[in-house]
Amino acid sequence: MRNVIILLLALLFVSGCAREAQAPVQEPEELVPIQLPMAYIPDPQFAPFYVAVERGYFADAGFEVAFDYSFETDGIALVGAGELPFAIVSGEQVILARAQQLPVVYVMAWYQDFPVSVVSLEDAGIETPADLEGRTVGIPGLFGASYVGYVGLLSAAGVDADAVEVEEIGFTQLEALLNDRADAVVGYTNNEPVQLRQQGEAINVLDVSDYIDLVANGVISNESTIEENPEMVQRFVGAILRGLRDTLADPEAAFEISKGYVEELDDSRMVVLEASLPLWEAEQLGATELTHWQQTEQILLEAGLLDEEVPNLEAAFTNRFVEQAQP
Repeated sequence: MRNVIILLLALLFVSGCAREAQAPVQEPEELVPIQLPMAYIPDPQFAPFYVAVERGYFADAGFEVAFDYSFETDGIALVGAGELPFAIVSGEQVILARAQQLPVVYVMAWYQDFPVSVVSLEDAGIETPADLEGRTVGIPGLFGASYVGYVGLLSAAGVDADAVEVEEIGFTQLEALLNDRADAVVGYTNNEPVQLRQQGEAINVLDVSDYIDLVANGVISNESTIEENPEMVQRFVGAILRGLRDTLADPEAAFEISKGYVEELDDSRMVVLEASLPLWEAEQLGATELTHWQQTEQILLEAGLLDEEVPNLEAAFTNRFVEQAQP
């Protein structure tokens, strides 16, 4: 009887192992395709997003991300209408969109410093904002982040805007400066100053972020997505933060990854990424502050881009997903 019991137990054990071995393997869930408007052309400054793709951070979060290098206004409109869940957008555009009743919400700060500067050749002697008085400043147009940054700089420094002659020059800042069409130009901190230094030009740079805290580029979603699918927003923000942390920790590796996304990207453009890194750094990556939103709104009012304060400005942003994604 004892031998029979032992035999039966052995058969049961073998049968159980066989059933376990024959159990179907569960297939991974299908990745959700995400079209992400980037608001600019392929560029090494997008290294954190490229890293998030290549190292599988988006895939780990359940997404298959396709980058859409369309205009910033297109991304805002699509996210505001609920046709896309996310886009890369500058903070001042979020305020302007909410003033138009678009329910967009800023869910993660990518740039901590507003990346706009006023650049001049060293011989012009423009070392402070006050030195702009009586000078000609070339600017792409009286709109967008460059204009908001320029107005913010003058306002914070107490410079009378009427004392400066502004000329709209389109995106020809380098030509305008080098051909003496303007005494100074407004450009992006990690673009025009970098190019001028590479050409051997001695320059002075007035960084807007040294004078005022404005809300810069980050990730937006919309109220419906946040309410109905907060887990998706959390996973998306978490994936980008992983890519951002990796890029800050190892920019050289991030630049190599970027070569697969930016056509004909050579090593000379590593300086663009190096100039971008300080603009992203923070004690808490991804977070933003109400005071920065209030200052941005005030500059929009001063610039005449906003007619009145936006009701419930606090609803324009949230730090909840950033805080929950901290390592």
